[in-house]
Formats: sequence, C-alpha cells, structure tokens
Amino acid sequence: MTSSPIIGILGGSGLYQIDGLTDVEWRRVDSPFGEPSDELCFGNLGVQRVIFLPRHGRGHRIPPSEINFRANIDALKRSGVTEIVSLSAVGSLRHALEPGDFVLADQFIDRTFAREKSFFGTGCVAHVSVARPVCSRVGDHLSKAAEAAGIGLRRGGTYLAMEGPQFSTLAESQLYRTWGCDVIGMTNMPEAKLAREAEICYATVAMVTDFDCWHPHHDHVTVDQIVGVLMANADKARALVKHVIPLLSGHAGPCHAGCQTALDTALITAPEARDPAVLARLDAVAGRVLARSPS
Repeated sequence: MTSSPIIGILGGSGLYQIDGLTDVEWRRVDSPFGEPSDELCFGNLGVQRVIFLPRHGRGHRIPPSEINFRANIDALKRSGVTEIVSLSAVGSLRHALEPGDFVLADQFIDRTFAREKSFFGTGCVAHVSVARPVCSRVGDHLSKAAEAAGIGLRRGGTYLAMEGPQFSTLAESQLYRTWGCDVIGMTNMPEAKLAREAEICYATVAMVTDFDCWHPHHDHVTVDQIVGVLMANADKARALVKHVIPLLSGHAGPCHAGCQTALDTALITAPEARDPAVLARLDAVAGRVLARSPS
C-alpha cells in the first residue's frame, strides 16, 4: 500500500474543473467495467498529485441513472487514488439547511434501483461493511479546510439517494423528512459503496441548491431556480478543494478508519470456486487481497 496519498476529486453538477492545477493532462483510463464518465484530469496542486473526474462528464452529458459508477471508481483506483473527495448538488430536507449551505454527509439511505451496486458478483462474492460509509479522517480534514476557507460546513447528516432524473413527489419529500434525512440527491449511491469495496477513503460534501418540494414556499423545483446557486456553490467547492488538498497530502501510512483494509474479511467465495474471468476484472479493486489468497 502506498504511503504517499493520491487524491481523487469527483465533481458534481456545476463543478467541471479544478482551479490551480499544473501539469494538467486529460487522459483516458480504460476499465473492465465499461466507460468512465469522462477522461480523467491528472495534475498537481503544489507537490500533491490530484486526479479529477467530472461525474456527469464535461458539459453535464450524463444523467444520474446512466453514470457508470463502477467504471468511475475502478478508473480512479487504477490511477492510484487513495482518497476521494466527492462534491455533489443536493436538495435540503431541513429548514436549517438553506441554499448555499454545505453538508458533510456521513450516512446514506439508498433508494436507487437501476444501478450496478457492486464490483463483486457470481464467481466472486464479497460483503463489505458500510455501517460508517464515510472516512472520518478525510471528514476531519474537510471540516478544517472549510473553516480555513471561510465556508460554512455542517458536520454530519443523512443523504437520501434517489434514482432520478425527476425530482421528488411531494409525498416522497415529506416521507424522507420523517425518516430523519437531511439532504436528497441522485449521485452518492452506489458511489460511496463502491469506494468502500475498492478500499478508497471516501468523504462527500453535499452542496445545497434548493429546499426540495416539501417546503411551502419552494414546492416546485426547477433547473432555472438552482443554476445560480449551483455556480456560487461551485466557486466555494473549488476553494474548499484548494484548502483540503494540503491537509490530505500530509497523511502517510494506512488509514486509521480502516477504509483501506475493508476487504480483509469481505471475500466469502472459496478460492477454488472463484471465476478467473471475474478475478481478472477485479485486479485493481481487489488485487491486494486476491494476491494473497491461496489459489
């Protein structure tokens, strides 16, 4: 396991580039799980290696349900990424979370249904724990970075991941509020689960653009309403990234939160029953544990 971090940035709506990168090169990274959302942007911020991937592709070409989450995470893993900072636009399910606010979500409820959610399957089965799906270490650094950048960031919150691409019905929005959810979005699942399977430290910053439709004065969410907030949030997100990268850069060795050893006790298929074709596809995601497994 590398002792020098390589930081991956997954940009959401409105965030299609990272300011300040030098030696920039957009490069295609092939994945056995299909096409990633776009080429990956390799660059340096100071002395730190950074790899950026726009989740929807440059120009926002890909809707949430058609994002190849497996290819995205696999491509980042193949490129050496050890920690991911995910940024995504969300709706608020709480009066106290207003458009323009940032939330460091630490729990998820996954209501998506049309997406491939695991790298593993028939031929090699694994069950990873996602009880605590966000890396607390990366979260700590994001909190410090937000404070340094003068960005209000709420630590902790539950993100409801919906399928989309339509926004919620009023009944759904009201239901999710009774569940204790704080924000609602379309892209952090299965992204967070796949990052855990790939043993990459992952944390997400949810950027509030609207109140969803539950709010009595915001009962009809439109794209036009949220575009202005999106752009302002993207400016703050770029500032947050600039401040967090030097903090993450100082980390050496394995993650104390255990993210980078998530597969140690996850594989359940007997070695002799594993499908070689499936194992070949898992070379980046699970190569660390497969290499030590008896053949």
